Amino acid sequence: MNYIVSALKYRPQKFEEVVGQQAVTNTLKNAIEKNHLAQALLFTGPRGVGKTTCARILAKEINKHEGLTQDEDFAFNIFELDAASNNSVEDIRKLIEQVRIPPQVGKYKVYIIDEVHMLSQSAFNAFLKTLEEPPAHAIFILATTEKHKIIPTILSRCQIYDFKRISAFDIKEHLKTIAEKEGIQADEDALFLIAQKADGALRDALSMFDKVASYADGKITRQIVSESMSILDYDAYFDTVDFMLTNDIPGIVKFFNELLHKGFDAHQFIAGLGSHLRDLLMAKDAKTVDLLEVSDDIKKRYLEQSENIPLDFLLPAIDLVTQADIQYKMSKNPQLLVELTLMKLASLSHEEAKKKK
Repeated sequence: MNYIVSALKYRPQKFEEVVGQQAVTNTLKNAIEKNHLAQALLFTGPRGVGKTTCARILAKEINKHEGLTQDEDFAFNIFELDAASNNSVEDIRKLIEQVRIPPQVGKYKVYIIDEVHMLSQSAFNAFLKTLEEPPAHAIFILATTEKHKIIPTILSRCQIYDFKRISAFDIKEHLKTIAEKEGIQADEDALFLIAQKADGALRDALSMFDKVASYADGKITRQIVSESMSILDYDAYFDTVDFMLTNDIPGIVKFFNELLHKGFDAHQFIAGLGSHLRDLLMAKDAKTVDLLEVSDDIKKRYLEQSENIPLDFLLPAIDLVTQADIQYKMSKNPQLLVELTLMKLASLSHEEAKKKK
């Protein structure tokens, strides 16, 4: 049996199945129902959030809406062009010639141009006229991760749909559904860890889930995710902050070096520490505590640790970590940079106490 990756196996086939893009999918559904769909659409947003998937669903739905049989396959009406590898004037000219021919079945031919920002300047210019006055049977869906690279003359001819990063909660729920379908036991904390690492990209989360599922033996735990993906567990950051609060400079430096020996990345550690301190800041107020994208058990730990940290300690700590994160790539000795930052963090409360005296 051929193995199919989750991103393909569970690829949405209907707008209702698309995760975390309700605003876009509802608008598209209404546009089809009311026949208000523009002939040129631009889907823009980060990678792995459903742009191409929505373009394919839209391409099918447009023709279905025209009263043709529901089981009719409109694959012949959908043309996909990857502008990353077909970005020359010649490629666009071939496409324009094809556009003139009306469809055999259904009412519309849909042209999906992925990574449209990769088209060359001359290819963009060749495409302009067709985009401005497309034949009645042609609909163009352009998809891009970098809207700012598209020339204004193209943008002005398109109806623009902005796809957002998918929240960790939505990703976690989707992974939970897939785990149930695959008969895999998965802890909430473990799925949240994958969701946070994916940083809003569902495709990345599904790739990670596949990797972890093949590493785990039917049960995915936080520890397994941490080991197989080299993602630092929440515990590492809670422990780091405990060292800071007790002003244990040797302890914090030793702990960081142990993490390096286990194969964790120093830059990933300092960036993660920044996120952890930010979450502690959010946990200090009832109004912002809901901004924590973690399970209830971990949220409890954040609330407990945040009670022990004064605000005048947290803000300079976040500032120090942010500076280290910015300087990391330029540093000749990044390990020393992180160690110095940790030493400063572990001596923060002493300095605050001296200032108060």
